[in-house]
Parts: sequence; C-alpha cells; structure tokens
Amino acid sequence: MKKIRLFEFEDLPWFPAVLRAGMMDYLRFMISALGTYRPIVPLLAEALRHTRQTQLLELGAGAGGGTEGLWRALQTAHSPTLRILLTDLYPQPAAWADLARRTQGAISGTAQPVDALQVPAGLAGFRTIFSAFHHFAPAPATALLADAVRANAGIGVFEGAGRHWWEFLAAWTVLPLAQLLLTPFFRPFRFSRLVFTYLLPLIPLCTLWDGTVSLLRMYSPAQLLQLAAQADPNGRFTWQAGKKRHWWGPQVTYLVGYPSLKANKR
Repeated sequence: MKKIRLFEFEDLPWFPAVLRAGMMDYLRFMISALGTYRPIVPLLAEALRHTRQTQLLELGAGAGGGTEGLWRALQTAHSPTLRILLTDLYPQPAAWADLARRTQGAISGTAQPVDALQVPAGLAGFRTIFSAFHHFAPAPATALLADAVRANAGIGVFEGAGRHWWEFLAAWTVLPLAQLLLTPFFRPFRFSRLVFTYLLPLIPLCTLWDGTVSLLRMYSPAQLLQLAAQADPNGRFTWQAGKKRHWWGPQVTYLVGYPSLKANKR
C-alpha cells in the first residue's frame, strides 16, 4: 500500500498555533457551509442504532467543521439526546466553545490532547474521524482502527473527497479564491486571521499545500478495507467501505465498523 507521504503543515508539532487555528477555521466554515458530510448521516444513524450509543466521540476534530450540521441531522434520524465530544491532539478550545454555545452543550470538547491511536478508556462513544484519517500512514492508521476494536467501540472514518482530478483543480482555483473572499466572515472573529491571510498570506498558502497533499494521501475504499482486516484479524467487527455522493457532485469516502452480532455472542 505505497502512497505519497509528503508532510502537511498542520501535522508538525512546531507549526504555529495561530496558523493552525486559521486553517482549521477555514475548513470548518467550508465543510459546514457545503454540508460535505450530509450524505453519510444514514450510515452514522445505522451505526448508532447498532451499537446503542448516544454519543459520538470525534477524533482529530480540528475546529469541528460540519459537526453541528451532522448533530442536527442525526437528532432527527436517531435521537434527540445525541451528544458529541470533540477531541484532538491539538485541541481548538475557542472553536469548540462556539459550537457548545450554539448547541446548548450538546457538542463539547475536551481541553486535554487526545492521541487517536490510544484513546483514554474514560472517553466513551461511537468513534468518528472526519477529514483526518489520511494524516496517518498505513501502520498508525491500522493501529487507530485496532484501538477501536480493542475497546469494542464502533468507528467511522470519513473523507470529504474521492480523489478525482477535478478535486485537485478545485483545490488550486475555486477553494483559494473562496478563502480570500470569505475569511472576514469566519467566526469566531480573529484579527490574526486577517493578518496572516491578507498581509502575510501564510494561512492560504499552507492551506493550499495541505489540501493538495491531503488528496494525494487519501485511502481508497479497497485500501480502507485492507487496513480494517489488518486491525481486526479475528473478525470481531462488521466492516463496510465505499463512497457516498453529495447531491451537488462531490463524494465522501468512508469506512464504518462496529462489533458484529456473532462476536458479541462468543
């Protein structure tokens, strides 16, 4: 499973927090505005029913892009009491506080850094990871899935793209233009975001690089199933992978796994 493993700025421990926050704010705005992950709501609703979970544990949450829209849709499709806990190796408390305020605390975050490969036992819920699984090379990606299997916690991996040529074209044309036009409207407001977008354009340049590398690193459904098989050699989970198309064209690549009925009877 050889893939191009170029670095992404947001993965680097020394990368300035102010730039990381600016990039995460942009991704949150775009994913939320476009409803990128709406097509996978039925998949998540089915997984929640199967696992009888009332909480999603979001790993690598970034700024929580699209999370509020998913929460509102899942409330209708699954449970009005659904809660979402956001976690990340580099927490974004300001962005998460804004989500908590708008959802009356139904979406919240933990201020402590959380390693998606070793999730603390006290953090319960059906695990999800949006727009971030490509950050993991095959070995750590397998370890991330294996940790969910060991904990007997279901997991859903979702990437808001399908690795098509036109997605690369959009990454270099439409999306950078949108970033320059829409940055003043991102909330919460940050003066630093304006400085590093217009005066010293490090945020759009780093976003352009990371977006391109992200597309190159993404796993196909077949590769996701290979990783799942390595993470779950005893077949304790039921796995499915594929792509769901959004009504306006883009695709979401996904992998969903949860404890199988056969395994639970052992």
